[in-house]
Amino acid sequence: MMSGPKKVSFHTLGCKLNFSETSTIARQFEAGGFVRVADREPADICVVNTCSVTEHADKKCRNIIRKLVRENPGAVIAVTGCYAQLKPQEIAAIEGVDLVVGNQDKGELYRYVSELGSRGGAVVYACEAEELTSFFAAFSSGDRTRAFLKVQDGCSYKCSYCTIPYARGESRNIPIADVVAEARQIAAGGQKEIVITGINTGDFGRTTGERFIDLLHALDAVEGIERYRISSIEPNLLTDEIIDLTARSAKFQPHFHIPLQSGSDRILGLMRRRYTTAQFAARIGAVRERMPGAFIGIDVIAGFPGESDGDFETAYRFLESLAPAFLHVFPYSERPGTPAIGFPDKVAPPVAAARVRRLTELSDRLHREFCMRRAGSEARVLVESTRRGGAMFGFTEEYVKVEMPFDRTRINTICRVRLGELLPNGNLQATIIG
Repeated sequence: MMSGPKKVSFHTLGCKLNFSETSTIARQFEAGGFVRVADREPADICVVNTCSVTEHADKKCRNIIRKLVRENPGAVIAVTGCYAQLKPQEIAAIEGVDLVVGNQDKGELYRYVSELGSRGGAVVYACEAEELTSFFAAFSSGDRTRAFLKVQDGCSYKCSYCTIPYARGESRNIPIADVVAEARQIAAGGQKEIVITGINTGDFGRTTGERFIDLLHALDAVEGIERYRISSIEPNLLTDEIIDLTARSAKFQPHFHIPLQSGSDRILGLMRRRYTTAQFAARIGAVRERMPGAFIGIDVIAGFPGESDGDFETAYRFLESLAPAFLHVFPYSERPGTPAIGFPDKVAPPVAAARVRRLTELSDRLHREFCMRRAGSEARVLVESTRRGGAMFGFTEEYVKVEMPFDRTRINTICRVRLGELLPNGNLQATIIG
């Protein structure tokens, strides 16, 4: 066990899954006697949990690593996550990096740092994609009100643009009983809301013979947790049973994040997605039939190879007709090793950027309209600890962000509020009524 360094900082990029894993790694360091400091403070050990979903994500990771090396001379720099899994030698070549740990060994990062000997170049722990078989059980605990609970890892789908199967391996999970035990730990820590996370969350059960719907029923019975949200679920896995449970349950919130990626059937085929636009629209319709006011967020990629002006206009009109509450828009990014990198008819970057802008403007309009329809109604809000300008914040059941005058006694409680006007920052003004 190393006796010197005592301050450790964490820098997390990417998905909610990474945040749950970083939090679990942080608890390991804290149990070992280390003091966790904010990511802007000097530290003896800097841990970077990376993302690699796009080339921009890779670049951002490299910039953060170099910044940490500059600002923390002599510190141990340990890098893990998807970028570390996919390109460990590229990271190891960055001057000042001491440790590179792929996703298979992410749960061992604390031990590897503790055993790090003389520093003469980066030590690398990485493996091939087919060897990614372990499951690092994780949940976040830094937020006073909300926890991210990892229930599944990896993806057995092979979409033509995506490196996740290479970065995370095949779909796998721990048993329902183990997930429930972690949810009880979260409840014992006082957090009221759990966001259920995974790479392909709805695929839970592939390795244990269980079903995602059975996991949801088991979590619904955990005492002390008042709210659940499903972070993201593929449309082909969003079953009527899941929709019905969400509509009936007092705990599962009417909030769905559903990846679409393209509103053109031709492009969906090139992407190797597992549904058509008609099937996607049917799932949205099923949600709204049971929960007319549900928040629906949709992922979409603009500028995929072969996406013509006509394909984009078809996609735009389809998304406009669905009228989701939010669009999470990405420009297509070439990822080495994926089939799409060799597809013809590349979309010029300025054209892709213009399409991203149009979809972002559509998202902004749809989100404003979604929020404004709730003005004057009542809602239940879980109040968060953030304080800014004399205001405190929280989210309604349908994931509308609201702000209210600060009242310390309301933090981490669910309050009944009346929703007021839409503020310039996009939040709804709210007044506590109970």
